[in-house]
Amino acid sequence: MRIASIVGARPQFIKAAVVSKELRKKHEELLIHTGQHYDFQMSRIFFEQMEIPEPAYNLEVGSGNQGWQTGEMLIRLERVLLQEKPDWVLVYGDTNSTLAGALTAAKLHIPVAHVEAGCRSFNRSMPEEINRLLSDHLSSLLFCPTQRAKDNLEKEGILQGVHLVGDVMLDSLLLYMEKANALPSHLGLSPKGYVLFTLHRQENVDDKRRLRSILEAIGKIEHLVIFPIHPRTRKSLKEFGLSLPPNIRLIDPVGYLEMLSLEKNAQGILTDSGGVQKEAFYLQVPCITLRNETEWIETVEAGWNKLWHEGENLEFPSPKSYPIYLFGDGQTSRKIASFFAQNEEFF
Repeated sequence: MRIASIVGARPQFIKAAVVSKELRKKHEELLIHTGQHYDFQMSRIFFEQMEIPEPAYNLEVGSGNQGWQTGEMLIRLERVLLQEKPDWVLVYGDTNSTLAGALTAAKLHIPVAHVEAGCRSFNRSMPEEINRLLSDHLSSLLFCPTQRAKDNLEKEGILQGVHLVGDVMLDSLLLYMEKANALPSHLGLSPKGYVLFTLHRQENVDDKRRLRSILEAIGKIEHLVIFPIHPRTRKSLKEFGLSLPPNIRLIDPVGYLEMLSLEKNAQGILTDSGGVQKEAFYLQVPCITLRNETEWIETVEAGWNKLWHEGENLEFPSPKSYPIYLFGDGQTSRKIASFFAQNEEFF
């Protein structure tokens, strides 16, 4: 079976690294990189460290406004899919690359499979929420990471092709964690001697008042804060003329292995990233999510994650227990690959 896997952003590279290994055991995979994340720190280093197969196509779309970026992806993906004629299109997560891949395939009558289906923040002002909703309703195979995600689809009337498989990011962490034990030596950090901070979402970094509020709250905590800065956030800080509190140490974006090491050895994690929330949970590091809601509410209910609202102090949760199989058993990629073989009757 010929499967076109569409990726474009860091979280998708992490997921594709393990799924591609399994798919290629029995199927022909065509990896298509939209170019949504395009520089070395945001893209190339992930392919190198995780030994992801070289993309058959790099569409080199780059950054831009939501409509322009998604539109360019639609145009370029259509050309490739018409030429390559895959049996399936596989998309991941909730980015513009996800939506563009799902929409292009659906209009060409190519069945769509969605990894991380059913996740909901229930905040439709988030571009990611729109991408999730539409991609799920365009998909024929929906791979859910949790029971709650499956329940969300059922409430929306999506009952066919839905499978509870677990989270592929757990597969990645288990596979690569051994290589990521040591902290990057050039940073001079000691285990549990710092808090890790990431920030990139539109609602946080494109709003000057909101961004200033987050920085002010972080400035009040008595810890060294390591901040691998996203290009979008760097641009906003410069544009808004905002300075960082003295306890924040800025570093360039890091690769996947370095990020896992920074997460594992942190005293706590501050983030607005869905993937980092889950990795904090897997590594049993307390996390504060700098948002009013999360699509990974399971981590909050388990006591390892806490939502932050403006005006509140940043106080990390103190979990009492650890529900080990909340996101599956680390065999999600194998399960996903097996479902494609079972669905050959589509053709």
